[in-house]
Amino acid sequence: MYKASANTMLPTSIIGSLPRPAWYTAVLGSQSFLEAMVHSRYREQYEDAVSVFLRAQETAGLDIVTDGDAHYDEEVAGMSWQSYAPRHMSGFDKSPTPTVYNLGAVGFPRGHILHDSLEARVLPKVVGPIGRGDLQYAAMWKTAQRLTRKPVKFGTILPELLAATVTDVYYKDPVERTMALSNALNEELHELADAGCPVIQMEEPQIHMVPARGPTFGKLGPAELVKIFNNTVKGLRAKTEIWCHTCWGNPSQQRMFRDVQSYQPTLDSLNQVDADVLTFETCSSGTGDLKAIGQIIKEKKIVIGVIDHHTLQVERPDQVADIIRAALKHIPAERLMISSDCGMGREGMSRRHAVYKMVAMVLGTNIVRKELGLPEAVCLAADPRYSLTLTKKA
Repeated sequence: MYKASANTMLPTSIIGSLPRPAWYTAVLGSQSFLEAMVHSRYREQYEDAVSVFLRAQETAGLDIVTDGDAHYDEEVAGMSWQSYAPRHMSGFDKSPTPTVYNLGAVGFPRGHILHDSLEARVLPKVVGPIGRGDLQYAAMWKTAQRLTRKPVKFGTILPELLAATVTDVYYKDPVERTMALSNALNEELHELADAGCPVIQMEEPQIHMVPARGPTFGKLGPAELVKIFNNTVKGLRAKTEIWCHTCWGNPSQQRMFRDVQSYQPTLDSLNQVDADVLTFETCSSGTGDLKAIGQIIKEKKIVIGVIDHHTLQVERPDQVADIIRAALKHIPAERLMISSDCGMGREGMSRRHAVYKMVAMVLGTNIVRKELGLPEAVCLAADPRYSLTLTKKA
């Protein structure tokens, strides 16, 4: 059900996370969100941070906004994206322990920055039946949505990544653990949709990773992972707009793979996920897959990344426009959406860099909108009337 993107041509958004303000020092930890919001200092800092994130997106001119993933704590390599759920779902113990990453990724030795992300995997074990526990996604979305009139998108990590992240002493098989997580997330997401969330983003199904890493747990290939995705979102598209976000990873804003990867081997499988929208990393990994994406994805809307989340170099608006024009050769404008490749808050980027990347995205999209005769977004952040530099009078 298209809700947030229903009436806008070439709508702009970001994938999710933004760099935390330096003054945002409050920590959620293992408290539930609603429990933490009882404390005046946490509530003040959290609401102020969400307000800052929303305002930055609004002044840039984005059409669909996020809460900047403000509920995640500031952990090494952005690990809170993976640790939040195990610390708040039921079925996990209360004593975090070092955890092995159970995916077929190349290990990073001591001396590589991503080794720190491996050391940061200190998580609770699965010790009983997994349930939704205190995820409280709906309360987080409401906190952001009541601060803006723009549609707020809310994202969640997917079950196969969670299943690969934790140690398990309860389930006999990782696939059984994955399905338990899938069922619990589905229940939580229905509450979120029922609360009115206009966009739910499912983050990082491992479908496209199989050619690079092999089947998840050595058992789950693309077809099986599609079934897990569809189970996780079962019944949701009748209520809200579902995005399926894919990229090639960015802990500490680092690349996970030495070589640029391609989506082409798994596009047919991605086309089978029960989502309204598919996102693709097409800035940092290049535009080489766009033709294949356009040939295979014929009904879903397509989000292209025009901002590189790995680098501090701010893209020029003309560079953004070039990527959009390249996409329009293969994807009709009514099905094309514009975003960052991935989140910009995984530890390595400043707030100022992220702000100007969003501004560049909107300005570049406006170039193409003007060429197509479409309405341009107001970008207050680029309004020359408010420059503080001295200018010569005419």
